[in-house]
Amino acid sequence: MSIVSDLSRWLAGGPVAFAERRVRCASPSGLHRVAYTEWGEPENPNVLVCVHGLTRNGRDFDELARTLAADYRVICPDVVGRGRSDWLRDPSGYTFPQYASDMMVLLARLNVASVHWLGTSMGGLIGMWIASQEDSPITRLVLNDVGPLISVASLLRIGEYVGQAPKFDTYEDAEKYVRLVSQPFGPLSDAQWRHLTEFSLQRLPDGRLAMRYDPAIGEAFRQALSAGDIDLWPIYDRIRCPTLVVRGAESDLLTRETMQAMAMRGPRPQTAEIAGVGHAPMFLDLQQIGIVRDFLLVV
Repeated sequence: MSIVSDLSRWLAGGPVAFAERRVRCASPSGLHRVAYTEWGEPENPNVLVCVHGLTRNGRDFDELARTLAADYRVICPDVVGRGRSDWLRDPSGYTFPQYASDMMVLLARLNVASVHWLGTSMGGLIGMWIASQEDSPITRLVLNDVGPLISVASLLRIGEYVGQAPKFDTYEDAEKYVRLVSQPFGPLSDAQWRHLTEFSLQRLPDGRLAMRYDPAIGEAFRQALSAGDIDLWPIYDRIRCPTLVVRGAESDLLTRETMQAMAMRGPRPQTAEIAGVGHAPMFLDLQQIGIVRDFLLVV
């Protein structure tokens, strides 16, 4: 079975054109390239940037991008160390300042004055930081299952598998693993699991399969756990753009209490909760996509 699927096999609307691009960024250890997919008309001034979670990649947003490409130029990057992006020479560079810096380089490449931003988990934290800055280019923000308070207990669960670098002899074994560690994504169809799995794999020189991210990401992640709970309320409270917070109803990373507190302060966001899903909603069905679309395209 091919590791990279033909989108027409499962996207209800048939194959949709997109471009795969790269932009050169810098870290203290040297230069690296960040890959991204671009959907929609390149001349469309309305840009939506979709940024994935810790070990995922930009192809998670294929269905959402296909649906919104008529309204937006949709940009889905692979954060450095993931997907088709380069790995850092120094793993200690896998930090949010580096991620935010890379995303600002990407926004400069796009040559637009402002963007809308959808961030899942890690991608939401990156967006939160950028949106909190003076003269931020983010004018509308969607935080997908992430907020300014994250308990160390929920991070420990993620830390159990991040960077473990398992190898798989067959695609079937790989998909079983992805379904296991990603069970909180909720009830997905076989075709959706196949899509998420295939774009998460890389072929090794010995013919086996491995997850398509730098295992060293796990080292930096686990080092951060020693600091305890993550408290980003001061950053969140500086956000002023219209904001939507989406929560998986069974999420252990964004609690209902934190979401309710978010609704009362900072940007005073709209909130939405998706039943039957934990961390995090993947926007692979029209109901979930509709929540985002209705918020982003409000006049």
